[in-house]
Amino acid sequence: MNNRHNFAPPRLSLRFIPVWRRNFLVWKKLAGSSILGNLADPMLYMLGFGYGLGSLMPQVGGASYITFLAAGTVCYSTMNSATFEVLYSGFSRMHVQKTWDAILNAPLNLDDVMLAELTWGASKSLLSGVAILAVIWALGLQASWLLSLWVLPVVILIGLTFSAMGLVMTALSPSYDFFMYYFTLVITPMVLLCGVFYPVDRLPDFLQIASAFLPLSHAIDLVRPLILGDVPAHIAGHVAALLAWGGVSYWLAVGFTRRRLLT
Repeated sequence: MNNRHNFAPPRLSLRFIPVWRRNFLVWKKLAGSSILGNLADPMLYMLGFGYGLGSLMPQVGGASYITFLAAGTVCYSTMNSATFEVLYSGFSRMHVQKTWDAILNAPLNLDDVMLAELTWGASKSLLSGVAILAVIWALGLQASWLLSLWVLPVVILIGLTFSAMGLVMTALSPSYDFFMYYFTLVITPMVLLCGVFYPVDRLPDFLQIASAFLPLSHAIDLVRPLILGDVPAHIAGHVAALLAWGGVSYWLAVGFTRRRLLT
């Protein structure tokens, strides 16, 4: 397969569903430890910083600091869960365990496997986002139950976007160690620049401009108003930005994976 054919548009088919189900059945055996690992870190950040720093500062953006932080934590947790799943677990299935090679002996193609990995990463991240949202509901941090329910479809979109971005690194990485570049150069800067812990308008102007292009900023700009009881501004623009990041990333991920495994 030449390079031009490698980067042909991804082919979408319902044949991905059995592969998704296979990943779910494997995960179900270790669900307890997996859930704890995905949720402990963001929940500790939210509760520790929210109540710790929150007791030392006034309201942020018209809300208590823990409410402000909780909205960012929904996005942070969703992003992290999707990223870890498609990087570490996805790379294991592709390169270490050779699970993808075994699956491709069935009447499936690589595009079906990639779509299954994308949707499985989003499914895992949905669980993380819902768990943080449940804590928000339990603590009564949301201003409106009805508006906060709209966070759920946003979480699905966030999971798909960051799963697609992570799959690009999975396709390019020679080993697990390579993932540290992605976390250091992409994930951590987004966490610090996109308004998870503090308002973006407190940053220097050039960093605010950079932040505006990052997908996590668009995710937070959708989720935070919904938690605070407001309708987000520029909904279509934020959704389009996340779809663009996810769509282009998935196209690249499929192309790089075809080049890696089929040539």
